[in-house]
Amino acid sequence: MSSTSPPSPLERLHELREKSLEGGGQRRIDAQHKKGKLTARERIEFLVDEGSFVELDRFVVHRCKDFDMESQEILGDGVITGHALIQGRPVYLYSEDFTVFGGSLSETYSEKICKIMDMAMKVGVPIIGLNDSGGARIQEGVQSLGGYAEIFWRNTRASGVVPQISAILGPCAGGAVYSPAITDFIAMVEDTSYMHITGPDVVKTVTHEEVTSEDLGGAAVHSTVSGVAHFTTPDDRGCMQLIRKLLSYLPLNNAENAPFVASEDPSDRQSPELDTLIPSDPTKPYDVNGVISRIMDEGSFFEVHAAYAQNIVVGFARLGGHVVGIVANQPAVLAGCLDIDASIKGARFVRFCDAYNIPIVTFEDVPGFLPGTDQEHRGIINHGAKLLYAFAEATVPKLTVITRKAYGGAYCVMSSKHLRADLNVAWPGAMIAVMGAEGAAKIIHRADIANAEDPEAELKKRTDEYEDKFNNPYRAAARGFVDDVIEPCTTRPVLIRALELFRSKDEAGPKRKHGNIPL
Repeated sequence: MSSTSPPSPLERLHELREKSLEGGGQRRIDAQHKKGKLTARERIEFLVDEGSFVELDRFVVHRCKDFDMESQEILGDGVITGHALIQGRPVYLYSEDFTVFGGSLSETYSEKICKIMDMAMKVGVPIIGLNDSGGARIQEGVQSLGGYAEIFWRNTRASGVVPQISAILGPCAGGAVYSPAITDFIAMVEDTSYMHITGPDVVKTVTHEEVTSEDLGGAAVHSTVSGVAHFTTPDDRGCMQLIRKLLSYLPLNNAENAPFVASEDPSDRQSPELDTLIPSDPTKPYDVNGVISRIMDEGSFFEVHAAYAQNIVVGFARLGGHVVGIVANQPAVLAGCLDIDASIKGARFVRFCDAYNIPIVTFEDVPGFLPGTDQEHRGIINHGAKLLYAFAEATVPKLTVITRKAYGGAYCVMSSKHLRADLNVAWPGAMIAVMGAEGAAKIIHRADIANAEDPEAELKKRTDEYEDKFNNPYRAAARGFVDDVIEPCTTRPVLIRALELFRSKDEAGPKRKHGNIPL
């Protein structure tokens, strides 16, 4: 009679480790690939430096005993957690595994995520979440809901302490959407990912609307209409590469500076084409990206929220090798007017930069806030105040360049000297006034124009007078509201010198628990 000896402790370890790599099994892995999606482990491989991932809690299994769940234990329980290096810098991350119970979140699953979030806060490194989940595990009831709430609490505690990045790589519905919503940046994959509070079936039952998950909350919707997503990519691989690039602009935590990258682009480089880039006709548009690209280190501009509220441009760039945040009015869209969406987009970006010690460079060409009943009824007053509040609250170095128009309240909002910007310069063609010359002339000289023999000629005369007197940068410069009027071609060296000077800036606000931004 023969007997098989039990495996040695080392053999048992190797056996369980191999088993933990199987996820939900080959059939479900094949189904994942058929949808054009990578598996949870493949995503990690594409995201992190080769061989750097250290997995934690690979032997965790769920504790549910209802609905025959005790017979369905899978090592890892549907989420892979650990730490790794990205471009040599440490991160903590989790990757949800849709092949295991549809990626649904259980009590133990949430505990794994909470553990790495706690560790990231302790050591001060970014948290990356790769989301691909069917939502709460319904077999566990309130335990899974409690797990979500524990994650949300940690997202909130980590906000402004360590950068948090979410990738949506499949379904993300119901309560699951709130964790990404609290994080700093969301990237979605086109055609395979979606986010919504309630699914198409519930929508149909309640509102009788027929809608697909893609139309309800796909990448296109959230990157262009709602503004929930900051980035989209065609596939999972592209998403992982985008996260790697984004991280290269961010510090590990709020006590550090963003990484310096030496540039071969000379700090004293001038750009003569900037002297003629702005059209002489103030009603003609131009693309502010042409201004940004000629001033920042060559090829360094990385736009954020590119498809949303395109009348304002935000993103990261390097100036003399140092990371800066860019906020710029876009005259090519809505003439660069500020509206509700642009104000929200700009405010959130400014607050992120301020939280993580990233200086802010503002390029201003704004004719005012977008008028109309739609904007007023939807609360442009409150939403516009968010951008004002964000700039006023920020204590990082703030540099502002007025390239053309700076009219009305929008002049004040766009990081003006009155909101304590550190350097405010204007180009010679800048027009800083309450409003455009023609509009001002019509109000101030209404009677003269109405009673003139030739009202059109009188309007032109009064418009020219106002323009000569007010629509230039020198009135503001005479008051010290503009520190200097500079040649456009010299903008890059002017900003780099200022950035070096203000790097040691130390500005403390009044003692308080926190302000009450108009939400």
